[in-house]
Order: sequence, then C-alpha cells, then structure tokens
Amino acid sequence: MTQTHGAGNEAGRPPAERLSETSITVRILLFRLVLLTVWGGAIVLWGVPGLYLPALALVPVIWVFLLIISRA
Repeated sequence: MTQTHGAGNEAGRPPAERLSETSITVRILLFRLVLLTVWGGAIVLWGVPGLYLPALALVPVIWVFLLIISRA
C-alpha cells in the first residue's frame, strides 16, 4: 500500500492536522451563526434600526480591510 503526498490528499495528512482544520472550520461557522443570531435579535428588539446600525458601524472596519488589501 503506497501513499502519495499531494496537495489534495487527505489520507497522507496526520490526523491531528485534519482535526485542527475541522476545529477551525467549526469555530468559524459557529461564530458566524452567533453573529447572525445576535443581529437577528437586534432586529426583533429594535426593528429597522437594529437592521442597519450594525452594518453602518462596520463601515470603518471594511475601509481598513480594503486599505490593507490594497497595500499588499
């Protein structure tokens, strides 16, 4: 039985590395789920301002990300 070590070969990677990638993916998905749940709660609690104020507050953050990307 031979194993080839390629870029897309999951079988050739150590189990700990696969587990760590799965853990990171799960954390990212849970963070997004919690963020959307909190945003939905703000919409339910405050109505339309709960919908647009978080997006408006993120405008400076997006500007910083765009500046960082453009300088790379």
